[in-house]
Amino acid sequence: MLHDVVVVGAGPVGATLALALGMGEVDVVALDARPARTIARGDRSLALSHGSRLIYERLGIWSDIAAKPNAVTPIKAIDISQRGGFGAARLEAEEQRVPALGYVVTYRALQAALDAALDRAGVHVEHEFVVDQVVATPAYACVEGRRDGASSTWTSRLAAAADGGGDIVGGVTRHRHDYGQVALVAKVWMREAHGGIAFERFTPDGPMALLPEGDHYGLVWTTTPERGDALVALPEPEFLAGLRQRFGPRAGDFVRVADRRTFPLLLDFADRVVSERTVLVGNAAQALHPVAGQGFNLGVRDAWELAQELLATPREQIGARDPMVRYARRRRADRWAGIAFTHGVLGAFGNDSALLRWPRGLALTLLDSLPPLKRSFTRAMLLGLR
Repeated sequence: MLHDVVVVGAGPVGATLALALGMGEVDVVALDARPARTIARGDRSLALSHGSRLIYERLGIWSDIAAKPNAVTPIKAIDISQRGGFGAARLEAEEQRVPALGYVVTYRALQAALDAALDRAGVHVEHEFVVDQVVATPAYACVEGRRDGASSTWTSRLAAAADGGGDIVGGVTRHRHDYGQVALVAKVWMREAHGGIAFERFTPDGPMALLPEGDHYGLVWTTTPERGDALVALPEPEFLAGLRQRFGPRAGDFVRVADRRTFPLLLDFADRVVSERTVLVGNAAQALHPVAGQGFNLGVRDAWELAQELLATPREQIGARDPMVRYARRRRADRWAGIAFTHGVLGAFGNDSALLRWPRGLALTLLDSLPPLKRSFTRAMLLGLR
């Protein structure tokens, strides 16, 4: 059977794409390795931009997500500063006339809302299907894989790879940069309530972030692999002392920590997102450093924009060259800006060179003091470049 679109991966980005297409009466199937009614990595949290909220409102699931207890924490302001140098900037939701600059959302709540919406929309999700490769011809794409040990193939006019990595699609050159660092993530509690304020702090050891989550903060601490392992192993009092010393007093006093772990930091992106009868979205197209929280929101915009292009395309033309070239063109600026921004921020702010502290401080001061610059910068953070 020839489907219109087969989506590889039904995580948040793949499910967003499948839902947007299914609500528009496109014949779409999503393939996912996880068992039905289970949620992988359910302990994670995601930073959603205001623009991602608007997309989920249009898909009719934002109210479902927000209704779950402790699932959504609004970010009312973002405090940006550097340790050991002057200059700071503060972005306020009120200044931008939006209810929040973004939201910290539990992975479990978002995935559960998407799964339920896919079921309501009648979108078929083939669970426990492990994809091996995507093979394309000028007429159709074949997604080859296994379920319950038996080989199986799904054919479609277009195969959209949303699963992380994108290596299942041949003929695409990938660029990988190992930052030689890890992100230590943990839950930390403060002496005072966070008030919805997020912190982005650039330190000599690398960027640090505090994201408000329920009654605590989600900590992201960039450091070396060796230092990360040592920090995870430290007793709680010693860890908190090290955190106070590294972050400084800007956010307040840290009093408790839980759930410490590390993961490596890489930049991994494809040179092009469209090839014959295939397209890459989300982490399959680009996996970014978590600084500034751009990667996931870029993937959500990938999914939404691709869905809009396909919904405006006659069925027999889905996956053909012209609509896919249009999609790649409309995503080009936003995609490359996201890659360049996160990588550039690390080059400018992740470097401990004393020569860079003054220009960094000047940049933060100008951002905070020039309203047009702040509006443009914040709008790009909220909505992307498109």
